[in-house]
Amino acid sequence: MEYDVVIVGAGPSGLAAAIKLKQLAAANDHEISVTVLEKGSEVGAHILSGAVFEPQALNELIPDWKEKEAPLNTLVQKDKFLFLTRAGAFKLPNFLLPPQMHNKGNYIISLGNLCRWLAVQAEELGVEIYPGFAAKEVLYHDDGRVKGVATGDMGIAKDGSQKATFEPGIELHAKYTLFAEGVRGSLSQQVMAKFDLRAGAAPQTYGIGIKELWQIDAAQHRAGLVQHSFGWPLDTKTYGGTFLYHLEEDLVAVGLVIALDYTNPYLSPFDEFQRVKTHPSIAAHLKGGKRIAYGARAINEGGFQSIPKLTFPGGALIGCSAGFVNVPKIKGSHNAIKSGMLAAEAAFDSLRGGSDGQEELIGYAKAFKRSWIYKELKEVRNCRPAFRWGLLAGTLINGLELWTRGLLPWTLGHHDDHKSLKPAAKCRKIDYPKPDGVLSFDKPSSVFISNTNHEEDQPVHLQLRDESIPIDHNLALYDAPEQRYCPAGVYEIIEDEGGAPELQINAQNCVHCKTCDIKDPRQNIDWTVPEGGGGPNYPNM
Repeated sequence: MEYDVVIVGAGPSGLAAAIKLKQLAAANDHEISVTVLEKGSEVGAHILSGAVFEPQALNELIPDWKEKEAPLNTLVQKDKFLFLTRAGAFKLPNFLLPPQMHNKGNYIISLGNLCRWLAVQAEELGVEIYPGFAAKEVLYHDDGRVKGVATGDMGIAKDGSQKATFEPGIELHAKYTLFAEGVRGSLSQQVMAKFDLRAGAAPQTYGIGIKELWQIDAAQHRAGLVQHSFGWPLDTKTYGGTFLYHLEEDLVAVGLVIALDYTNPYLSPFDEFQRVKTHPSIAAHLKGGKRIAYGARAINEGGFQSIPKLTFPGGALIGCSAGFVNVPKIKGSHNAIKSGMLAAEAAFDSLRGGSDGQEELIGYAKAFKRSWIYKELKEVRNCRPAFRWGLLAGTLINGLELWTRGLLPWTLGHHDDHKSLKPAAKCRKIDYPKPDGVLSFDKPSSVFISNTNHEEDQPVHLQLRDESIPIDHNLALYDAPEQRYCPAGVYEIIEDEGGAPELQINAQNCVHCKTCDIKDPRQNIDWTVPEGGGGPNYPNM
């Protein structure tokens, strides 16, 4: 199938790019064919974010979004920022918080629902969107340019044979291919490696965000309340914090983000999240409520210094495939949308000029450096890496960085997250309380309400480069941390028939968070796409 532009991923950046391309085509009477591939069963199925949304980019993309009934229904009414101790909390006065951390004019939303709405706008403009089709392979021209992508075959059994339901994958060729896969996209990683796009950039660093959606008593609901906290239960060397947002219809989103450069292999992000919900400052909002959804997703935290080269022959990286999250703002969707628009403008100019894709989209990189994305990320570039020196030093440096708007004369770098673990023998075990089934829960029941489903008789999409490493290295040195850093119970150490330990991969539990691909100490796990349509199906997340 031939198109002018193929976009991989129907998230905020991919859909914004598709919409902008069609808007420009209509305004200039120059037809452009655009298609979007989405590995989820529907648009929004794999989208997970807090989310407090800054509408700046949406105002630019679709100025009349209110008239078109975009699902931005809950304006932020109140900001609270807390420091948690084991039994109490200290509220930080709002006047002490730098301007970037205030949420006046922002909305509490379901990012998945916003993407569903954006997909409707795109289709009305003539964009073709194909959910349930996972892009599995990057295609190249003879001269090395990206030619497009191929979707994975459907109906392949675990042993590699073709089942009765077999359908071959499809090649989609394009003059330009935009990768909008989100954090740690499998094809984006391949493209970055092939074209050495990370040369000169600091390593990307990540967090894992774990989120639940609760239906609470109407008497306790405070629509528009935004509450963030840091401190307990994390130690002063582990970066992270909670979010709690009151949406419309008596819904509350609650979650925990933990940086994946943590050092103790016994730490379990899932169990830290279950534990923090029992804190009085959070439990008070959930009391008497019902948990209705669960999910997890990795988050880019590297910021300005970790952004790779954005373009390559035949395409570009947009959104979280490149990494535009503003960590102190705790936001990235506005930057993702804007990046998609900038790439679309460059692609349109090139195509209108008669290019068949041989011209690299350097206009996108130039426009990015002139944009407000570049400015706001540069201003906060030292906020995340400052926490390598602990909570107190990190907080002080953050305050200086934010109040001076990035005028510090240096730029701190990052370290690879997978290199941060200390040997288990040098760390304390963490005794997590058993879930009570009221505020805290176990992994199986959590995965169940994520609506995760994969066809069981298919090749395992979590591939080991060396099958000996999980036991000989990870178990021996780190007590098998994959059992704990995975928030879905995918990885288990069991005994084989002879009583020897072996790693069992429960791939059907995978919620596509990508944490294993990031945190494995030897980078031995490759996350690849499963059969299209597999994975979580997040409602209102």
